Amino acid sequence: MTGDMTEDTSPGTRFVAEKLVKTFPGVRALDEASLALEPGRVHALLGENGAGKSTLIKIVTGVYQPDGGRLLVSDGAGGLTPVRFARPHDAQRAGIGVVHQERNLIPAFSVAENIALQAVSTRFGFVDRPAMRALARRCLDQLDVHLDVDRPVGSLSVAQMQLVEIAKSLAVDSTVLLLDEPTASLTGDEADRLFTVVRRLRDQGHSVVLVSHKLEEVFAVADTVTVLRDGRSVAEAKPLADYSRDQIVSLMVGRAHADLTLQTRRVERQATAALELREVSTESGHRDVSLHVQPGEILGLYGLVGAGRSELIRAVLGLDRITSGTLSVHGEPARIRSVGDALHRYRIGYVTENRKEEGIFLDQPITRNVAVTVWRRIARAGLVRESDERSLVETYRERLGMRIADPRQLAGQLSGGNQQKVSLAKWLAADCDILVIDEPTVGIDVRTKAAFHELILALADTGLAILLISSDLPEMVTLADRIDVMNDYRVVGELDNDHDYRATSQAVINLIHSGAAV
Repeated sequence: MTGDMTEDTSPGTRFVAEKLVKTFPGVRALDEASLALEPGRVHALLGENGAGKSTLIKIVTGVYQPDGGRLLVSDGAGGLTPVRFARPHDAQRAGIGVVHQERNLIPAFSVAENIALQAVSTRFGFVDRPAMRALARRCLDQLDVHLDVDRPVGSLSVAQMQLVEIAKSLAVDSTVLLLDEPTASLTGDEADRLFTVVRRLRDQGHSVVLVSHKLEEVFAVADTVTVLRDGRSVAEAKPLADYSRDQIVSLMVGRAHADLTLQTRRVERQATAALELREVSTESGHRDVSLHVQPGEILGLYGLVGAGRSELIRAVLGLDRITSGTLSVHGEPARIRSVGDALHRYRIGYVTENRKEEGIFLDQPITRNVAVTVWRRIARAGLVRESDERSLVETYRERLGMRIADPRQLAGQLSGGNQQKVSLAKWLAADCDILVIDEPTVGIDVRTKAAFHELILALADTGLAILLISSDLPEMVTLADRIDVMNDYRVVGELDNDHDYRATSQAVINLIHSGAAV
């Protein structure tokens, strides 16, 4: 860390990012964006995907250096002094911690080893493992989370990994804590526990920055707000109470935002379902699960994290073993052995919730990502021509509204929403009859989310059978024609969705907590 400054890592540290500029080839990611953090405040940092939030966070945490502007921190005497973070460790030493949206854990390490990785205690030159375990338990206790600290992180669920990430940031005693979509994989109860910790940190004088697309959470916990649009600050450190939800959305998108207008969809009931499970039990622990989805229908599969929804889909795709019951595709018994088998024999596609690790190849161009499911079809004499791949991308570029500079651009350079569209495009290119969509809009901004909803409805209107998994109850009520509710690896009820959010959401929650199997 460079600059003449006295480190002030006690609660009460002020931090200012002033008129930051950051340019990448062909893109001005930040255009004099500012962020001002006061002690004892929860500050919301909002904006669409591509607005500059991630770039701003990376500058604040020392990953990037700005091309213009400056950073200032408390000087210990009531003033501010300029500082430059040459690397992430400099920002950490200044009391700035971050929990990124993408997990940054070592799967083979234990929970304790991951939490204490940046705060390792030694004794006589060796790692002090009792102290490491004690630190991990203390951080988990702050979150009211009960995990075996000796358990390998690779064996945890996505939600549990997210909680370990948060505990890891607490281990370094950050006075400024940046949380990037911290509740994306958490249940409502887990999110409530997290926000209890956030409020406690605020009351102790810490500055907490919350980056979230869930505006209901923002309004529940944040005190102040900065809104970014196209790399600029359009609202800076303003009291959140001064704004309504619609006003915040208008600031983010640059125009008045109209919520998706729900239209009544008529699904023609057919004698044969596109996909049907009858009394299916699995090696993962499902018991007597029955469900069906018709062509042109959106069947919602709702449940809290750990209900067994994604695990059920793994069994459908042949990744986990079905131990009893019947799986049928278009009325015929099916034995699916792999994702490839599901695609090529039964025309089932799967848009995974974990797009960065399972949905796309981040280090490969968009062309290859979209064409990977149809290489057999477009190959000529065993070779796939780049021109054919580019033509395929152009087909779905306009249809899905993909915002890309060039089809040869690496998928890892795209925003989260565009990465999700690339993941979807590869399955549409394969001409699937049945599409499983798992958590389609996690980490996606409000305008892109609305566009995705319209896209999913349009796909169903073409006759595609869609099995939708979402932990976002408003999204589920918006999209699904019917909702199957899961709890403890069972279907505990089914609802016809009339899109009355209050009534439907209450019925869903009642089914989850009643646990009465149908």
